Amino acid sequence: MIVEQQLRILPHEAASEQDIKKYLQKEKGWTPQEMRHVRVLKRSIDARQRTIYVNLTVRVYLNEEPSDDAFQHTDYPCVDDGPQAIVVGAGPGGLFAALRLIEHGIRPIVIERGKDVHERRKDIARISREHEVNPESNYSFGEGGAGAFSDGKLYTRSKKRGSVEKVLSVFCQHGASTSILSDAHPHIGTDRLPGVIEQMRQTILRCGGEVHFGTKMTELLVEGDRVVGCKVESSTPLSINEGQGSATFSGPVILATGHSARDVYRYLHRAGIEIEAKPLAVGVRLEHPAQLIDCIQYHNKEGKGQYLPTAEYSFVTQVEGRGAYSFCMCPGGTVVPAATGPEQVVVNGMSNALRNSPWSNSGMVVETRVEDVLSLVGDNSALTMMKFQEWFERQSWQQGGRRQTAPAQRMADFVNNRLSADLPRSSYTPGLVSSPLHFWMPDFITSRLQRAFKSFGHNSRGFLTNEAVMIGVETRTSSPVRILRDRDTLQHVRLQGLFPCGEGAGYAGGIVSAAIDGERCADMLAESMNN
Repeated sequence: MIVEQQLRILPHEAASEQDIKKYLQKEKGWTPQEMRHVRVLKRSIDARQRTIYVNLTVRVYLNEEPSDDAFQHTDYPCVDDGPQAIVVGAGPGGLFAALRLIEHGIRPIVIERGKDVHERRKDIARISREHEVNPESNYSFGEGGAGAFSDGKLYTRSKKRGSVEKVLSVFCQHGASTSILSDAHPHIGTDRLPGVIEQMRQTILRCGGEVHFGTKMTELLVEGDRVVGCKVESSTPLSINEGQGSATFSGPVILATGHSARDVYRYLHRAGIEIEAKPLAVGVRLEHPAQLIDCIQYHNKEGKGQYLPTAEYSFVTQVEGRGAYSFCMCPGGTVVPAATGPEQVVVNGMSNALRNSPWSNSGMVVETRVEDVLSLVGDNSALTMMKFQEWFERQSWQQGGRRQTAPAQRMADFVNNRLSADLPRSSYTPGLVSSPLHFWMPDFITSRLQRAFKSFGHNSRGFLTNEAVMIGVETRTSSPVRILRDRDTLQHVRLQGLFPCGEGAGYAGGIVSAAIDGERCADMLAESMNN
């Protein structure tokens, strides 16, 4: 017999499968011999009151063994002889598009400007050590995209667009822990996600697809109103018989470049391919001691204790007609340099699977629209928000000492318009420079953040503190551009055979939503081939 139970139990009672079994034996009278297996289907923490509870949905197998797998398996056939399609970008949108194309019998040719996920680590380490940014291999460019080195958070609200369960199952099939299927806010961890991404690449190759690293799309090939391929520049041989240089690939194109491919946006704008400026959220990365956040969120001066995970938080408020909120919260994480070119300082956050860093950080950002930035960039076009990103990141670079050292200010000092005489220890390895963020950041950001911090501090006593440090700047929350596409076919509004995809096209926000959009674009591409 299989039964499902809703449980609301204390953290030590939910610490492991064995502890859950002991609880059920006591409460239900089931014997160890009867309870063959317990599978956690859903897990969340209720920390609203001083007594913390864990809410569980569990499936109990009584007198029988589990006959079903923990996750849904997908069959990937050989596509050696299938029709060909091009996927530009090997982030979550591109990888899931390629895998879905294989399900449809289509052979994906994946083009990635950066390096494979393991080679990227060397260039990422060089940013902290030598303050040198490789414009083709960094925290945003390379296999896995920006998500590969930003915690692997898999929480999304985009459940109406596609199957979240399918996406999570594909991750599990390629090596992710099955805990992502049950956790309320699942994550894989920066230390484990590269291995999962590599297994996805191996599936693509094993089925007959291709993956080309160090290969940048430079031009779409257009015949009439249809994209029929693309031209690329490669720093690596594209085949045994080819060397470096330019080449062309034929087929419809899924364009999944990620939110930082500014050269692609400029090319599309020059070529008259319809795009539009999109609102952004920009601000800073805020870092607290993890122990302090644990104490605040768990209402306990001892912090999280033995059985609770490192605490998360989420804040949002409205200030002068704009949203101000926390973004991409990384409990027990680190702040990392996320620049993709020269004269930029931009930061992001990430966490390993155990989330055991002494710090916790989050983006603290303000909704920003075109009308807010026109006076700063002097440009009213589809590239306005991108140019504002560039302007803001250059200001941060100048304030940070024209290296990858980042401008920073203690949180309470910022709220009270004071320069910080010194700065606390930080996870940001390139180093911090004390800077009056309240003075040089645009007032429409500064004033809203100051009021938001006061609100957050009022609601969570101890949050507004000089133990926390603000690190500038956070600008890559989403794409500054939307590539216009038809709502029904997902093809570009004018060019058939071009499928703008994922976060870089302005249709997703995070790993799971980008993956879902990648699958949807692959479905529509397959349908267009059959018509």
